[in-house]
Formats: sequence, C-alpha cells, structure tokens
Amino acid sequence: MANHKSALKRIRSNEAKRLRNKYQHKTTRNAVRDLRSVEDKKDAESKLGNVISMLDKLAKNNIIHKNKAANLKSKLTKHVAAL
Repeated sequence: MANHKSALKRIRSNEAKRLRNKYQHKTTRNAVRDLRSVEDKKDAESKLGNVISMLDKLAKNNIIHKNKAANLKSKLTKHVAAL
C-alpha cells in the first residue's frame, strides 16, 4: 500500500480516470454496433457524424490508438456509403 499522501491521491485519481475511460469506450463501442445494425441510409448518415466524433475524442485522449480510430471511421464510412 502507498505511504505518501500524493501516492494515495494518485491511486484515487487513477481509479476515477479508469472508470471514465471505460464508460466512454463502452459507449462508443455500443454506438458503433448500433450504426452497423442500421438499415436506413438516411438514419445511418445522421448517426455517422456522432460516432466519428466519439472516435476522435477517444483517440485524442489516448483511450484508443489513433490508427484504430482511423480504421473504424473508414470502415463505417464505407458501410454507410454502401447502404
């Protein structure tokens, strides 16, 4: 167990950040899954902007790798265009 006050604070803050990152990552994964399941092109195009924004935010905060975000955005854009 940590002995210093700063180390104890770091443990608390790391846990809070971990939970926040986990929530944001799971929410984005659900949004991607929902976008893939949409059959209507107009509805998919409206959701695509939100999903791309979510992926960009995750990549910016290093929750996911920037290349993974780019790959997902590319695949989702191709998927929506093919509808």
